Amino acid sequence: MNTLNSSITVTPLTSWASKILDERLAHNDNTPLVTTLTDEELSQPFDSGYGGEEGIPFTAWSDTRVYFPACYDGSEWCASVPRNPEENAATDHVGG
Repeated sequence: MNTLNSSITVTPLTSWASKILDERLAHNDNTPLVTTLTDEELSQPFDSGYGGEEGIPFTAWSDTRVYFPACYDGSEWCASVPRNPEENAATDHVGG
């Protein structure tokens, strides 16, 4: 969050397209992606900062991962898990 002065606060907006891309890059996933969101919904801007949930719920999947929204205290991001988990590979907690 960028504060211009004591009376004006600018909160950057994001989109699921951006959040999903960040998560895909973090896991080197460049395989084709299928999602429950339309192109318009993927690009719809929302405030992912703390407060209320604003992002549209979704599920997306590639050849290697399954992507979904995660939230803690209203702060939203895209999380993912392997599409085909290996034996004894636990998934960490997501959110709060």
